[in-house]
Amino acid sequence: MAFESVRPEAITGNPFARIGSQWMLITAGSEAGGCNTMTASWGGLGVLWNKPVSFIFVRPQRYTREFLEREGGYSLCFFAPDWHRQLGYLGTVSGRDEDKIARAGLTLTFVDGVPCFAQAELVLLCQKLYRSDLTPDGFTVPGLDAENYPQRDYHRLYVGEVTRALVKK
Repeated sequence: MAFESVRPEAITGNPFARIGSQWMLITAGSEAGGCNTMTASWGGLGVLWNKPVSFIFVRPQRYTREFLEREGGYSLCFFAPDWHRQLGYLGTVSGRDEDKIARAGLTLTFVDGVPCFAQAELVLLCQKLYRSDLTPDGFTVPGLDAENYPQRDYHRLYVGEVTRALVKK
């Protein structure tokens, strides 16, 4: 794996484009217990509790959520634009039903015990710090709840400290 560590503050690229348009893979699990990944276009990066953090949101039906609940760490992997088709596939197929990681042509690796992908341009290793479920009474803008949660399958928010940032050499 040809990565080098950088300070989280040294990461380049627009986080709105990286997450919202280019997407990211949220991956959790372990070498012994298996892992799963999912494509995400909602989330964020920032500072909370004097730490560099990621904010991710995962619906209850997503298989990856089981791994996020079980493990203390997760990764966020960002890819070059030519991987967009594979990320689209990984966001529509469940790892419960097939080995979608292999089918997408990704090489799973583990860094500091956290699963990530050798093909990524940027990998953020995160230590889970906090989780909380979104609830209907938290919405302050009328209609936003109904527009985004017609099935009432509210996301769980995870906040993770970015413990390592790795960029492709």
